[in-house]
Amino acid sequence: MIVICLAWELWLAPLRPGGSLLALKALPLVLPLSGILKGKRYTYQWSSMLILAYFAEGVTRAWSEGGLSQGLGLIEAALSFAFFAAAVTYARRTRASA
Repeated sequence: MIVICLAWELWLAPLRPGGSLLALKALPLVLPLSGILKGKRYTYQWSSMLILAYFAEGVTRAWSEGGLSQGLGLIEAALSFAFFAAAVTYARRTRASA
């Protein structure tokens, strides 16, 4: 998703020719990367909430734009939904027994 966000805003379909500062939207995705790769449950929990903003952006841009931006919005929405589902499933399966 980091690669998609950067490519979208810098090369594929930027809001302005030559890229835009909207590429910085990929920066928050880097924050949980270490914890996700290490399998930390807490990181999965809070990053599942973070990813919902990307889902909202993907749906909004898929609905309101056309062409390549619409397709990239659908990809962003699908990837963020898949991450959300995987993060919630991981958090549930690794919870401590009560």
